[in-house]
Amino acid sequence: MTRAFNVIIERDAEGYYVATVPELRGCHTQAKSLDTLMERIREAIELCLEVEGETISPQEFIGVQRIWIEA
Repeated sequence: MTRAFNVIIERDAEGYYVATVPELRGCHTQAKSLDTLMERIREAIELCLEVEGETISPQEFIGVQRIWIEA
């Protein structure tokens, strides 16, 4: 069975790309390049699915918003 997951990608202060899968609790990884990041997040998803099994309920992706707050 093929499943699709949303992956959020950000870059941290040290230049690493960080990938997070909101549907899978604790599913994240980091890498210096986007190619390596995508390989690693695929592996992380597969590992999370092994642990979680079929208990994951799919979420509908709506969008991303950026909000600025003065502090």
